[in-house]
Amino acid sequence: MKITKVWAVYFSPTGNAKKVVTTMAKRAAECLGVPMGTVNFTLPENREGVVSFDKEDLAFFSTPVYAGRIPNKMLPYVQTAFEGNGALAVAVSVFGNRNFDDALIELRNIMEKDGFHTIAGGAFVGEHSFSKTLGQGRPDAEDMKVAAEFVEKIAEKITSGNINEGPIQVKGEDPIRPYYTPRDRNGNGIDIRKVKPKTDLDKCVNCGFCAKNCPLGSINLENVAEVTGICMKCCKCVKLCPKGAKYFDDEGFLYHKTELEEMYGIRRAEDEIFC
Repeated sequence: MKITKVWAVYFSPTGNAKKVVTTMAKRAAECLGVPMGTVNFTLPENREGVVSFDKEDLAFFSTPVYAGRIPNKMLPYVQTAFEGNGALAVAVSVFGNRNFDDALIELRNIMEKDGFHTIAGGAFVGEHSFSKTLGQGRPDAEDMKVAAEFVEKIAEKITSGNINEGPIQVKGEDPIRPYYTPRDRNGNGIDIRKVKPKTDLDKCVNCGFCAKNCPLGSINLENVAEVTGICMKCCKCVKLCPKGAKYFDDEGFLYHKTELEEMYGIRRAEDEIFC
């Protein structure tokens, strides 16, 4: 089967999905002897218009897992902004050491509806956006070894012409379940949807990094302590602020973060591939 270009396509606020999918795409391009391109739709200015692919393309498509699914604020864009035109595709979900739930099958389904033919899928662990200890340092060397072996299988699948006729079979439920609801130990729901990050004015130097890099464009560049729009809790501003000036202090958010760390912090969740 002829492939003329490999693409890394991703939404990746804190860089985990980017690391996994660009490494995969680069290796696939090397194996197939073709060039590689990138579509990074993390920032608002990169989500304008429709992106079309060619039937001889291979696209590695990735988003992080938020509450067990594709991030809800990215869902409408992912559903409408891509035209596969018969291109081969690999769906890749990156989850924070808890579970990828229905994120992978949801991504696969959308890619099929967008006109791609999915030939593989994978769920890989990355450090959780809320935490510095949950999945700390992942994806690490072991994860990238799994990714490399995954790409070798995909390249062999393509060169041998042994392509599945229907969508690749992956783990998850269909119909897709609702987004995961944070709960306390008594089973009561914790609503963190309106929670926004705070700014430590003693540390902040008004460099504008947070405002320029917010995936939803929700931070005021003129006053970075002001969050004017929706916060999707990607935690890019918290984790990547050069001065460590951004933080969350909401009681429900911190409770949920602690619960996740206590429940899932000890184990090492495994990557899962489907090819």
